[in-house]
Amino acid sequence: MTTIKLDLTGLKCPLPVLRTRKALKALSAGNKLEVRCTDPLSVIDIPNLIRETGDKVEIVARAEDHIVFVIEKAG
Repeated sequence: MTTIKLDLTGLKCPLPVLRTRKALKALSAGNKLEVRCTDPLSVIDIPNLIRETGDKVEIVARAEDHIVFVIEKAG
């Protein structure tokens, strides 16, 4: 199992969710994607994307200036 890191800091909606979707398509089942965002709307958009894809998401860090998600690709 590998974890791919995706730094999307500085990008505004809809770019974080679009780039997350693209990165998830390239992952194999069981692998993880760690996404770092600064866009406050990503707290809504990325979990909504994951509900659509059926993968698992966890917010592992939420600070004033960034949010970090870890997404596990479903099999």
